[in-house]
Amino acid sequence: MALRWAYSSLKWPQEELEHHLAHLVEHGWEGWETRESLDWLRTPARLRRVCDGIGIQIAAVSGPNVPMSREDAAFWINKRRIEYASELGVSLFMTKGPGSKDHPTSDDELLRIAEMYNELARYGEPLGVTVTFHPHINHFVDSKEEWVRFMPKLDACRLCMDTSHAVRWGYDPVEATQAYADRISLVHLHDEKDGEGADIGEGPMCDYKAFLSAIEETGYDDWVVVCPGGHKGAVESIVDNRAYLKSIGY
Repeated sequence: MALRWAYSSLKWPQEELEHHLAHLVEHGWEGWETRESLDWLRTPARLRRVCDGIGIQIAAVSGPNVPMSREDAAFWINKRRIEYASELGVSLFMTKGPGSKDHPTSDDELLRIAEMYNELARYGEPLGVTVTFHPHINHFVDSKEEWVRFMPKLDACRLCMDTSHAVRWGYDPVEATQAYADRISLVHLHDEKDGEGADIGEGPMCDYKAFLSAIEETGYDDWVVVCPGGHKGAVESIVDNRAYLKSIGY
């Protein structure tokens, strides 16, 4: 099977969601990754009707940062969003962890956060939802070294392989893909130019063709989500990002 192409709605005004989803389908995207408030999306049945009417799939549902304690409301909000994904028929739930502190994250802290991720992942399993960890700069994992130390602490939880954050930590995305080949459940593509977000290929931050080839070599054949740069109009970015992927054979 071939990779499937989805788009992040992160930069979109919520009130323009359906308009932009229609443009995704028009320009060759198969799916999208939702980060919107459930108050805005409303019921799973309603969102399914919207997506079915437009002809687009949902690649993943996102949640708030996983906290270091079950007492934090964000832990329970993540459970509710996992339930939402299950009712929606979406098999993937993605979330980051706590924001970074003023010191390197200790092994004890990494273990505490891993326990939260693993508990959420075990909660999702009987609901048919895979929970995936999204590594991100300026969060509790904020270096290649911390990432390498954190991954063995995850068991049930999977990994979102993200080019941007790997590159910023000096971790070759191809090398990272090979290291965690059996853990990947989602892929993110970002780009950056002159220190700001950019559409794919405008930097470029990495060799995207080599990275995607490495992803395919692992046997992964699921969603690749493109995150737009945010400096152009939404429709222009939708068109340009898909055109770039086609230019490198995807």
